[in-house]
Amino acid sequence: MQLKIMPPKKSLSVCRASLILFLCQVMNALEVPLDQLENLVQPPTIIHQSPKDYIIDPRENIEIQCEAKGKPPPSFSWTRNGTHFDIDKDPLVKMLPNSGTLVISITIEGKAEAYEGVYQCTARNERGAAISNNIVIRPSRSPLWTKEKLEQITILKGQSLVLPCRPPLGLPPPIIFWMDNSFQRLPQSERVSQGLNGDLYFSNVLPEDTREDYICYARFNHTQTIQQKQPISVKVHSMDELNDTITANLSDSEFYGAKSYIERPPKLLTPEGQTSHKEELRENVLSLECIAEGLPTPSINWTKVDGELPVNRTFYKNFKKTLNIIHVSEADSGKYKCTARNSLGFVEHTISVTVKAAPYWITAPRNLVLSPGEDGTLICRANGNPKPSISWLTNGVPIEMAPDDPSRKIDGDTILFSDVQESSSAVYQCNASNEYGYLLANAFVNVLAEPPRILTEANLRYQVISDRPAMLDCAFFGSPIPTIEWFKGTKGSVLQEDTYVFHDNGTLEIPVAQKDSAGTYTCVVRNKLGMAKNDVHLEIKDPTRIIKQPEYKVVQRGGKVSFECTVKHDPTLITTLTWLKDNGELPNDGRFSVDNDHLLIMNISDEDDATYTCVANTSLDMVSASAMLRVVAPVYDRPNPPFDLELTSLLERSVQLSWIPGDENNSPITDFIIEYEDALHEPGIWHYQTDVPGTQTTVELKLSPYVKYSFRVIAVNSIGRSLPSEASEYYMTKAAEPEENPTAVEGIGSEPDNLVITWQPLKGFDSNGPGLQYKVSWRQKDGDDEWTSVVVANVSKYIVSGTPTFVPYLVKVQALNDVGFAPEPMIIIGHSGEDLPMVAPSNVHVNVVNSTLAEVHWEPVPPKSVRGHLKGYRIYYWKVKNSSKRNRRHVEKKILTFSGNKTHGMLPGLEPFSHYTLNVRVVNGKGEGPASVDQVFNTPEGVPSAPLFLKIVNPTLDSLTLEWDPPSHPNGILTAYTLKFQPINSTHELGPLVDLKIAANMTSLVLRNLSYSTRYKFYFYAQTSAGSGSQITEEAVTTVDEGKMAGVHPPAVGADKGKEEWRKEIVNGSQSFFGLKGLLPGTAYRVRVGAEGDSGFVSSEDMFHTGPAMASRQVDIATQGWFIGLMCAVALLILILLIVCFIRRNKGGKYPVKEKEDAHADPEIQPMKEDDGTFGEYRSLESDAEDHKPLKKGSRTPSDRTVKKEDSDDSLVDYGEGVNGQFNEDGSFIGQYSGKKEKEPAEGNESSEAPSPVNAMNSFV
Repeated sequence: MQLKIMPPKKSLSVCRASLILFLCQVMNALEVPLDQLENLVQPPTIIHQSPKDYIIDPRENIEIQCEAKGKPPPSFSWTRNGTHFDIDKDPLVKMLPNSGTLVISITIEGKAEAYEGVYQCTARNERGAAISNNIVIRPSRSPLWTKEKLEQITILKGQSLVLPCRPPLGLPPPIIFWMDNSFQRLPQSERVSQGLNGDLYFSNVLPEDTREDYICYARFNHTQTIQQKQPISVKVHSMDELNDTITANLSDSEFYGAKSYIERPPKLLTPEGQTSHKEELRENVLSLECIAEGLPTPSINWTKVDGELPVNRTFYKNFKKTLNIIHVSEADSGKYKCTARNSLGFVEHTISVTVKAAPYWITAPRNLVLSPGEDGTLICRANGNPKPSISWLTNGVPIEMAPDDPSRKIDGDTILFSDVQESSSAVYQCNASNEYGYLLANAFVNVLAEPPRILTEANLRYQVISDRPAMLDCAFFGSPIPTIEWFKGTKGSVLQEDTYVFHDNGTLEIPVAQKDSAGTYTCVVRNKLGMAKNDVHLEIKDPTRIIKQPEYKVVQRGGKVSFECTVKHDPTLITTLTWLKDNGELPNDGRFSVDNDHLLIMNISDEDDATYTCVANTSLDMVSASAMLRVVAPVYDRPNPPFDLELTSLLERSVQLSWIPGDENNSPITDFIIEYEDALHEPGIWHYQTDVPGTQTTVELKLSPYVKYSFRVIAVNSIGRSLPSEASEYYMTKAAEPEENPTAVEGIGSEPDNLVITWQPLKGFDSNGPGLQYKVSWRQKDGDDEWTSVVVANVSKYIVSGTPTFVPYLVKVQALNDVGFAPEPMIIIGHSGEDLPMVAPSNVHVNVVNSTLAEVHWEPVPPKSVRGHLKGYRIYYWKVKNSSKRNRRHVEKKILTFSGNKTHGMLPGLEPFSHYTLNVRVVNGKGEGPASVDQVFNTPEGVPSAPLFLKIVNPTLDSLTLEWDPPSHPNGILTAYTLKFQPINSTHELGPLVDLKIAANMTSLVLRNLSYSTRYKFYFYAQTSAGSGSQITEEAVTTVDEGKMAGVHPPAVGADKGKEEWRKEIVNGSQSFFGLKGLLPGTAYRVRVGAEGDSGFVSSEDMFHTGPAMASRQVDIATQGWFIGLMCAVALLILILLIVCFIRRNKGGKYPVKEKEDAHADPEIQPMKEDDGTFGEYRSLESDAEDHKPLKKGSRTPSDRTVKKEDSDDSLVDYGEGVNGQFNEDGSFIGQYSGKKEKEPAEGNESSEAPSPVNAMNSFV
């Protein structure tokens, strides 16, 4: 309903009880408007009272409320526990003025317990007495827990547990919860939860449930106090934690429960048994609970046996262990089943629910206002379970004890009134009660004789929007109840129900008010005692409409947006336009601004993503329209191309270009690039013209003559360039003479008798006009000739023929077109063509500097004989292979060119002890001149290169054989070889250096009387008369590939059997023991050990017996725990040793022998390393590199006796297995036996080498 009451401004709501007249055909009930009708009496009515069960805070004053109305105003009295309560005799009790409310002051003195009891209030005036409910006053109680000593609960993992709370009885009952010492609620789950009785249930316990502060708290809301139970300590053990001793010393009674930690099906902890019963009152919350223990943790499910659970009133709590049904009724009675289930089974419990009901109203008695002689009825109907009994009182006294009234008749729950008189006025009470409670209702019978009165103000003005309902009020009162009629206009007829709706309270409703509904309406009310009327006025207004609604927008973050909302409304009404964001006020932010009918939002952020609504309000109606704003991430992209290019200020050599920028796409435009197209000379090709800052949209462009211009603009931001704009219109400039001449002008002859003049032609853009040509001019530089000129077409070359050879010329090239000539060009110097030089250099001679370097000198040729640009001198030289033969042949000619007018040059890289030939020639731009006379020279001897190889073969206990090949480049006549060697002990220290001179014709040498099992390092190099060459180094070990041989032979068994074959094993020469495997138990064996060296063969023999075989029942030692533990310890120790060795090996990779070698180097070799290598003798890079290599574990002698530099690290040489041993026919081992351990070789123990796992194991054993 949209209406407005014009002045006098007063709200008359159709819902106000004081203005409503209820009309009924059988029962008449009228609320008397006491505040508007003077001298109108009415019996008392209780309008406010305290609750029936009133629990008070004993620390505060007690206030028992009782408020009533009536005319005349009623007086109040109280009873306590059924007897009169004399307020005046108790100084702590007072009654509030004009009220029946009692205030009992106990905060200073007095106790709340002294005022416990049942209180009832009576409100009385001359028309009757109304009574309140029986108000039971009880003070709240929050008692402490009784003192108790709680022992620690010890329980096995997996068992169930219940921690009792047993809170003290309070009034009202407390709220229970469990917390720890830190006042943090204990976590609950399907496994751990609190029951309705406050106990804490564990379906099964876990070690993490161990704690000492399980505390139950009781909160009493009325007194705002919390009581705390003594902490409960729980210790959860697992069976693994209990050793045999603890288990033996603890009896089952010392544990919570007796079951061990095993999985088990569910069992209910509460309720007990298979069935139980529950009663609940109607409209209360029915709470059913099932808590089960078991492992795994059971889950709970609820069903109703004889029906379905109510959909909208069923709720689960406590992890579905509690079923709550709100607003229960008798229909919710029945059987409810809870099922606890886990993977091992399930258990069920059935709860029979009965819903009882305290009395509730079906029809409560209602006040009656009757006129004298009328009839009426009071009805009091209630229901409950069990069925409540109905009793009546009048003015607070049982009706049986009240004075007799001939106008009333009692019929159970109904009182019938007939032919009432003013003396029939009274207040009647209906009491409906059963064992669960009672209902008490007051209803008065007021007999009045009143003419009609209109309660609505006169001449009210209503404004209503067209096509909406109009409600015209005419509130009235009278007794008997008046009739009402409505008229329109001064001469209008009675309005009928076919167009209008007449309400019982006198209101006239026009369902759809139109423009012709406007006017004056009159209401007339009548009864037998009189008549009253009132006029109201109705105005119809045009509706407010939004003719331009805001639209859905998608805007990038950081952008701006505008919403429009255009409103049209009735001109006589004032409209206000309000903008909302998500139905709330706009943020108080400067980014939001409202201008008339526009909402503007600047610098949009993600928080602005919302629905925006414009609301147009008038005093009668309200309309709104909404639109969504979606904020999206900004699209950082290249700008959009500029548009609307325009050419202005068109002059011969300039023009002004302007444009409009495109969208910058969230990245500011930094520059604009202007390009042009010359449609006359290069159509379709765009050239750079200029660029301007991104804030500029106009530029003046300089133009060239004779160009058909078109322009385009490109925008640039931090992301990149935009697409080019559309091209501007064409603009053609006038022709003019050229402003530039050709560039890159040169005069160079291609033949001895010509001059070729070349230049870089002008581009069409630079021609400045049609008919582009070139004027080519030339003359000799040193002569007096005039310029010779020729005009050629648009070409880039002109050839002048018949010129002298290599003469300087002055040359110039000038551009011209149909308009005129370009400025005077620059003059350049050129030369006519060159010819080959005519003269060879003279007086050539050679100075040999050393074995690899020579210096050549010559006399320069006369300049005129060069006949061209002098480029330099060129030396040809070559080596003659055999200097003793007359027919000298060179293998390869080498060339060295010396630029400029040089008269000498150096020839590096010559080979020592060689025969060379050379000649010299002059060079110009055309080519080489004739060669000079050949000159012959020889280079002296140099130091040789390193020997080709050095091999150590046939190692024995005390000798090594060395083999080698001569150097590949002797660089002279070899005079001798030098061999130096020194031993290396087990700690890698170098021993004394031995120096041997060897004849030049030797290629092998046997070194004898060496120490056995010793590593040696050798230094070997060749010599000429010029000095010592590069050395080669190697290492070797005596007896590296020789070893001992162990032979085993069982004796013959039986006369007819021949001898058994000897079984042979190769043993490392440095090893002093060997384990024999695969022997038979209980058998005799002979064993022979032999060794062979230069001093002959040595062997030893012995005999032994193997032990008897073990019986099969003997325990296998490999399965014994102590043996397995010992082997694990051994393996761990070996692993630690290996790790330590690897760490030592990898700490630096340096081989200390290198440092020793540098410290004890051969003094004869030292100068060679210090000598300046610039012009020094030839040296082998490979040999030098080998000299500086650290001693590596791979530098061992393999089985083929050849020393190689990259042998495998896993060579069997390390363990003395590199060479297969041999036996004589009698089985003796060829080799020399040695048992001396103190001189074992150092091989395999270098600091840079990891030890063998086998050796590590042997050393441990």
